[in-house]
Amino acid sequence: MEFLNLFEKFDHSGKLLLPGTDVLFEEIPWAAHPKFEGVSLKPVVTSRQTGGQFSFHLVRIDPNRQIGGHVHAEQIETHEVIAGSGICVNNGAELLYAPGVISIFPANQPHEVSAGPEGLYLFAKFIPALE
Repeated sequence: MEFLNLFEKFDHSGKLLLPGTDVLFEEIPWAAHPKFEGVSLKPVVTSRQTGGQFSFHLVRIDPNRQIGGHVHAEQIETHEVIAGSGICVNNGAELLYAPGVISIFPANQPHEVSAGPEGLYLFAKFIPALE
């Protein structure tokens, strides 16, 4: 699956470089999303690391699965599509997700994401951090 190459690089050889610290993404386990079946998260930058200022997560949505409609009361969220395809509904507007797309959700803005037949792989970033 050629389209997964960039995502695989983040997942297996990606790293966070900080003065005096390297965080290897391959050492961070995937966790099932607590609410949405077929969605997995990898917290690559955590609230603890940033004093609650922001957090970054790799997100893997299985083929034809979705993150259902929801809002974040306090966080701005961004999605950066790395691989795959899907549809995002951002405040009622339907947006096509493909590699290279970035979408932004202000706090309290309803959104949902549905993966296409090959799945969807993205970076989700939260400001302030999502616990």
